[in-house]
Amino acid sequence: MVSETARERAWKAAASVADPEIPVLSIADLGVLRDVTMDEDGVEVTITPTYSGCPAMNMIQIEIETALAEAGFNHMRVKTVLSPAWTTDWMTEEGRRKLRAYGIVPPVGPAGRRALFGETIIACPLCTSTNTECISEFGSTSCKALWRCKACREPFDYFKCH
Repeated sequence: MVSETARERAWKAAASVADPEIPVLSIADLGVLRDVTMDEDGVEVTITPTYSGCPAMNMIQIEIETALAEAGFNHMRVKTVLSPAWTTDWMTEEGRRKLRAYGIVPPVGPAGRRALFGETIIACPLCTSTNTECISEFGSTSCKALWRCKACREPFDYFKCH
């Protein structure tokens, strides 16, 4: 049996990996890091992409392997699971705080049918006005939408619920 200390060390190493598309967030902040287990074959890290086909997943896997190697682990596997599907509900409060501080509006409310069909009121991160509009459902990454404040006229990113 492997000590809990080694598992904690492996979790810490994996959790330190930054998201390549939004480097202010770790994969733990995003909820992409699902589990770290250890057995006689080494460390297994389980991750779930924010959406199937996410181009950042290959880089995340390489960065996890690098972080584990730097933490002294020689045998590792990174397993990607698609079910259950990732949801913005898995983001940590710390991750939401980091997004806000970075100038990206975090997801508003829980994910679900409202995220797909409801009207979302997004406050401008600069002036806090709710007189905002969606310019494009896709921003600089697929998980963000581009919005504009009608009050201060500034564009901003919104991390979409899903």
